[in-house]
Amino acid sequence: MPLGERLGDKTDSRYCGVETEFNDDMPQLLSCNMGGGFDFVVSPLMDPTYRPSLMEAGIPPFAGSDLVLSPLQWSSHVVGKISSWIDLDSEDEILRKDSEIVLKQEIAWASHLSLQACLLPTPKGVSCANYARCVNQILQNLNNMQLWLRIPLEKADDDSLNGNCDPLGKGQVDSWETWNCFRLLCEHHSQLSIALDVLSSLPSTNSLGRWFGESVRAAIIHTNSFLTNARGYPCLSKRHQKLIIAFFNHSIQIVVSGTPVHNLPMGSSELAANHTDNFDSVQRHSLRAYLDYVAYLYQKMDPLPEQERLELGYRDFLQSPLQPLMDNLEAQTYETFEKDTVKYIQYQRAISKALLDRISDEEASSKTTVLMVVGAGRGPLVRASLQAAEETGRKLKVYAVEKNPNAIVTLHSLVKLEGWENIVTIVSCDMRCWDAPEKADILVSELLGSFGDNELSPECLDGAQRFLKQDGVSIPTSYTSFIQPVTTSKLYNDVKSHKDLVHFETAYVVKLHRVARLAPSQPVFTFTHPEYSTTKDNQRYKKLQFEIPHDSGSVLVHGFAGYFDATLYKDVHLGIEPSTATPNMFSWFPIYFPLRTPVCVRPGSPLEVHLWRCCGSTKVWYEWCVTNPSACPIHNSNGRSYWVGL
Repeated sequence: MPLGERLGDKTDSRYCGVETEFNDDMPQLLSCNMGGGFDFVVSPLMDPTYRPSLMEAGIPPFAGSDLVLSPLQWSSHVVGKISSWIDLDSEDEILRKDSEIVLKQEIAWASHLSLQACLLPTPKGVSCANYARCVNQILQNLNNMQLWLRIPLEKADDDSLNGNCDPLGKGQVDSWETWNCFRLLCEHHSQLSIALDVLSSLPSTNSLGRWFGESVRAAIIHTNSFLTNARGYPCLSKRHQKLIIAFFNHSIQIVVSGTPVHNLPMGSSELAANHTDNFDSVQRHSLRAYLDYVAYLYQKMDPLPEQERLELGYRDFLQSPLQPLMDNLEAQTYETFEKDTVKYIQYQRAISKALLDRISDEEASSKTTVLMVVGAGRGPLVRASLQAAEETGRKLKVYAVEKNPNAIVTLHSLVKLEGWENIVTIVSCDMRCWDAPEKADILVSELLGSFGDNELSPECLDGAQRFLKQDGVSIPTSYTSFIQPVTTSKLYNDVKSHKDLVHFETAYVVKLHRVARLAPSQPVFTFTHPEYSTTKDNQRYKKLQFEIPHDSGSVLVHGFAGYFDATLYKDVHLGIEPSTATPNMFSWFPIYFPLRTPVCVRPGSPLEVHLWRCCGSTKVWYEWCVTNPSACPIHNSNGRSYWVGL
């Protein structure tokens, strides 16, 4: 049965498995463990004593028939565990050959059974090249089954090693190096993922953080990692608890492994009666107390907020950014943005402050402020402006400028419905082409993209500022873009699946979820409005250096997450940069700049990044590259793959 009911959580992390020894009676094994409350077993498919070199030719090695369970039982409740003795990089040629035969036989059998996944043993020794070669061969022709490479969650916090140790040596210090070596040899294959062995001691928080951007499918918790609480039951340290809850939030399943190491107090069988269905409480599963504790951690998690539940389908889903000048938005897009009440509350606050600064209380009844909403859409900023005027007791004359003829229809209906005919003038025109009948005191716009300037707010407002008074105010007054390096295997593989250059040179809008943020974000480009400089230029170039925290260990950078922060007016701001993000605002997801070839950064080695904003006569585009610790090609040269049309 699932660990519990959590509103909005339909991911695999609801299900908990158990690692078992080999048993040639699979129906009995499954019945015992599922009756004990577990949802699936991680079980060997072959007798561990079998060796091809010791068997006569033609004798099948498998432990029973595929008919002992139904296809649904095989696929839903069994993860195959590949024999742990195999060593494909052994110096012993017989062991190496036996290992290769058995690996291929067992995975072929698991594939025949339509299992969802197989657990591969941890690489052994100083090299994993042959192991990776054989796995890579298998992956080329595998059905939809996942291969989970078992990796111990360990990293020695030894500064003197400085990340230069043999990644697979006997003096292993960082198991991430093992994983990185293996997945690079297998070309980042999307069906190769990770099962982390969670041990009794954990590495640093920064070291753990790397794994949340990797393709971790399961976390195996050993019974000897559990502590004992005051009542004699198993529990976990605060750090382990936090880690397990983070696993749940990242759709990572838990697997309990090992033998009981706690002598449970008398009466624990009565507790079991509340959790079992057809399983006799007297035969309570020996690991049930560990399962109960994992379920307790799951059940005490906060429910997902409503907005998060609505956005579940967008997690780690690549979307092309809007082209607001080339394309007219659809009604559904307008409606989504208009629901973001937080954004419009911030705009109303900014407009109210600007009105109070421009019109004194003595002038309030006699003086009218001219306010222009450029890019009015279906009218949410018009409404916010009029609400600000009512709140401050200031008189307002509003021009609503909008190029989308379909949105203009809605604007006319809104003005008529609200009785704003004497206050609001609707202008059906591109703001860059409009000849305004008078100058504005306040210019209001919502032209910002996920990266601030990526929907061409600078170009639009440059064209509109000619009808702003010399002392006029633009809302927003400025905005800055930010980037930070990230590990995100999911997004990298999704981009790679297109098998072309164009997708690696496109910036995407993404609700980032399975991502490791490797260093604090840094500012990139800033634009200020109005901009009266005689040397005004919207082209930009920035070189940034990121320092990966030393205790993270080595990391793999798949690309960069981009954000923005905007000053609407004075101290009123809004944005999505993580450290200053406006709470509960959902109009923008981050932007993602991929790298064609991920860059491995060792501890102590700075990551040097270059980003350009380029402007042509008909388009604006970004180019980006990494030059340290190794150089990569400049992405999107001359806007060949991705641009925003003027």
